[in-house]
Amino acid sequence: MSKLYIVATPIGNLADITYRAISVLNEVDIILAEDTRVASKLLSHYEIKKKVESFHAHTKEDKIEKIINYLIDGKNIALVTDAGTPGISDPGAVLVRKVLEGKLKNVSIIPIPGASALTTAISGSGIEMSTFSFFGFLPHKKGRETLFKKIAEEDEVFIFYESPHRILKTIESLEKFLEPEREVVVARELSKIYEEFVRGTTLEVKAHFANNPEKVRGEFVVIVGKKN
Repeated sequence: MSKLYIVATPIGNLADITYRAISVLNEVDIILAEDTRVASKLLSHYEIKKKVESFHAHTKEDKIEKIINYLIDGKNIALVTDAGTPGISDPGAVLVRKVLEGKLKNVSIIPIPGASALTTAISGSGIEMSTFSFFGFLPHKKGRETLFKKIAEEDEVFIFYESPHRILKTIESLEKFLEPEREVVVARELSKIYEEFVRGTTLEVKAHFANNPEKVRGEFVVIVGKKN
């Protein structure tokens, strides 16, 4: 029976990888990576020498069929994303779905848990939550304002990812729609040297980045708390 491993990798600090993940990456026949250049840094650090092929959002059907055939032929494959857990705001779920749709009886899908920007941000946020809504990366244009209105109207915790190119505009949009006292947490550079959690109202968070423009870097996780 062949195996498709869904392997979580570090979101920044290369030490944040499990022993099990390293073992699996050393044992499989092929590693599928969202960006082979990014994956090569991790693999080189742990002296893992395996065949690496790309699998990303623009991978064509014929390449997916090639991967399916690898599994049919009995090869074991590990899927990794650029950072974190495959399937969360990346194309990993597409491959898993294709394998399931193919009803490949001799293929096991095995997740190898580990780092995730989502859970890392939640654990350090200080916001209590038993449930939350996660949006991944917000749409760039269409539907963006609708989501901000939804966040403002509903009394629950909302979480999404944001890029450094749009984070200031996003905070301004939240300021426009949210109640002034509603709590917001912005986490950046998680697990890296300059890791930071900025907590407060939208006005306070906006002021922090306005006064520290050099901190508008890296990937961001934004958490909007419940209404007060």
